[in-house]
Amino acid sequence: MKHQDMIEKMTLEEKAAFLSGKGEWDTRDIPRLGIPSIFCSDGPHGIRKQAGAGDHLGLNESLPATCFPTAAAIANSWDVDLGREIGEALGEEASALNVQVLLGPGLNIKRSPLCGRNFEYFSEDPYLSGKMAASYIQGIQSQGVCACPKHFAVNSQELRRMAMNAVLDERTLREIYLTGFEIAVKEGGAKAMMSGYNQVNGIYANENQHLLRDILRKEWGFDGIVITDWGGSNNHVDGVKAGSNLEMPAPGLDSARQITAAVRDGSLAMEELDTVVDDLLDAVLTVSDGQKGKSGSFDKVKHHMLARKAAAASAVLLKNTDHILPLKSGCRVAVIGDFAVEPRYQGAGSSVVKPTRRETIAVSIAEYDLQVIGISRGYRRTGEADEVLKKEALDVIEGAEAVLYFFGLDELSESEGLDRSHMRIPQNQIDLLQSMLQVNENIIGILSAGASVEMPWQTNCKAILHGYLSGQAGAGAMLDILTGKVNPSGRLAESYPLRYEDTPALRHFPSTERNAEYRESIYVGYRYYDTSKVRVQFPFGFGLSYTEFTYSDIKADRQGVTLTVTNSGTMDGAEVVQMYVGLPNAIVFRPEKELKGFAKVFLMAGESKKVHIPFDDKTFRYWNIKTNRWEVEMGTYRIMAGASVTDIRLETELEVEGTTSVYPYHPAMLPYYYTGIVQQISDREFETLLGYPIPDGKWSGKLTLNDAICQMYHADSFLARFIYRRLTAMKKKSEEKGKPDLNILFIYNMPFRALAKMTAGAVSMDMVEGIVEVVNGQFFRGMKKVIKGFFANLKANRAYEKRLARGKGEER
Repeated sequence: MKHQDMIEKMTLEEKAAFLSGKGEWDTRDIPRLGIPSIFCSDGPHGIRKQAGAGDHLGLNESLPATCFPTAAAIANSWDVDLGREIGEALGEEASALNVQVLLGPGLNIKRSPLCGRNFEYFSEDPYLSGKMAASYIQGIQSQGVCACPKHFAVNSQELRRMAMNAVLDERTLREIYLTGFEIAVKEGGAKAMMSGYNQVNGIYANENQHLLRDILRKEWGFDGIVITDWGGSNNHVDGVKAGSNLEMPAPGLDSARQITAAVRDGSLAMEELDTVVDDLLDAVLTVSDGQKGKSGSFDKVKHHMLARKAAAASAVLLKNTDHILPLKSGCRVAVIGDFAVEPRYQGAGSSVVKPTRRETIAVSIAEYDLQVIGISRGYRRTGEADEVLKKEALDVIEGAEAVLYFFGLDELSESEGLDRSHMRIPQNQIDLLQSMLQVNENIIGILSAGASVEMPWQTNCKAILHGYLSGQAGAGAMLDILTGKVNPSGRLAESYPLRYEDTPALRHFPSTERNAEYRESIYVGYRYYDTSKVRVQFPFGFGLSYTEFTYSDIKADRQGVTLTVTNSGTMDGAEVVQMYVGLPNAIVFRPEKELKGFAKVFLMAGESKKVHIPFDDKTFRYWNIKTNRWEVEMGTYRIMAGASVTDIRLETELEVEGTTSVYPYHPAMLPYYYTGIVQQISDREFETLLGYPIPDGKWSGKLTLNDAICQMYHADSFLARFIYRRLTAMKKKSEEKGKPDLNILFIYNMPFRALAKMTAGAVSMDMVEGIVEVVNGQFFRGMKKVIKGFFANLKANRAYEKRLARGKGEER
């Protein structure tokens, strides 16, 4: 252990208490031993340090910080150097705001377009997600701040996220849902990891020894700390056994008492406790020392310009009929859309940042050589029809050479704690688009959304520029592209299906009652569409430029692939060269092709460059459930270079030796997995893949500690059903206003046990057990337990605090 001397000076009570937060964001200090407190802050795309009382949902005011584009946007840049630059700025701002642990980046895979938090995640592809996350982490930690990628693992839905169980086979877990985290740890050097709320194959992520101990620490060599998601701990004694270090936010001392009791009765070894204490001590002391002498300020102007550069590099030009873009100097334009006046530039929930400044199209457009003939909001962003606004917009666009239409998903459509119910853009925005087409056909759509959307309306636009959620400087970045000051170079980090019904997880997203069955296996996103020949609106990796690129002279050897890329157009620009690998007629089922490398290269008009994309340990591997290790199947592999997964420009072959003759599957028993047609996998075939019967995820009649509060609709207690109806009514009311009430959403979906984890010690687990008895119709017995538990908890907390203050353990 690194801090044996200090651990020997700590009492058992101090060790146990040290493993949980003191407040909403800070860890517990031990003044008598000189152990400081460190501060955690949300920060996937900007620091959210609250000035006053803390809450994890961003309800209270936070200090100003640069709001960069969200991860879903930055992933479209395919630029790891840009990722590191953003990470450095985030780390610098965290240090200036006295934040030691930055809770991000988000690494969960976009299993379904409907996940409400997709805006906070990079991609549907684990390799791209991992590479971008590693670059962020390197940048953040270069500033002496600890990065904490999240949410480990298989946390791909918001509905009842604290009370759901992800059911999936080991190969899918490894290849799709863990690979990004593996890259973040091995290449990014992450010093912290946030465990997810959910269960993974029946065991909560924070106490899942297979995830935390076997894979994270032993296989990947992770030597940092594991932090629970806020309120995500189930049983922290089991968490400690699995190697989880810090229970957040502030569960009070009930958890600490459970740990001390477990040590005394022998169910938790002192060595296990000391190990996690040592890891946490090392992190606390290291980041505290790392910030000594750091500046208490940052260059707001410089970081704003970086946010603009990032937004411009991440925007994707999806369509450009008749080369309507870039706009000519002096072009007469009409600006339409509520988003042009009040931009939609970030998501909702714990990641909300108070920006240092905020650009808008309506104001910024005056700085460009365009003749603005009028500006109209055109529609209500909350979805209601408004004929007055619509007529105003139609009047404005008459006589315009180009109509700049700013539209997309509103705040209610994408939020932490709430999954989307469909992939459509609000109908009132589409009605306006269709009406405008009757007046002026030169419509340029500028989209704001953090996830893929259906686009049956795309024929109404001559050009479409997708800015995603582009941060505080997004307006200037979009105008730079529209006017040709910047050549667009973003490429989609996710597929855009023609309709939601085409998606692979259609029938199994989100969870049905408790279980989310990952029956689609490894066929996520383009791996499904490409293999099963399902047409999409825009494929993974797609994006247009104002110039043209040609590929030539491909060669592959044991080290990687080399090719020449030429800018054959008339404008300087950047191309994203994507390397895909496939194995025809494979013995082990696999997607037709998978991304295994990429390079973003800038070329002046007429310039050629040789591009080398190296192979690595992930290029040819698959997880073999029989040998329980990564293996390589022998064969002649296709090595492909392209501008998207469907636009392969060059291809060559490479003979690769195998590592085993033991293969995991019998094709006859998994017929649909071998075809990639996975929308309707039978129970029998899924069980064959799992290797065991599908677990029962049905809700039982009686509610338990781990059932969600929203399940009280069938509670035996009239009072519980009344509370459920009130919460549901409040939730619906907030949705009707167009702005989700995150507090209600969190409470609605959280399990009863979280009451003991998020009330700063006011509620003990004994009290929660009494509450559950009340909910199940045992009012008097349950209330007796609640009342008795309240006074017992109060007394025990006071006694524990006194022992901590004295630095002495309990007398026995």
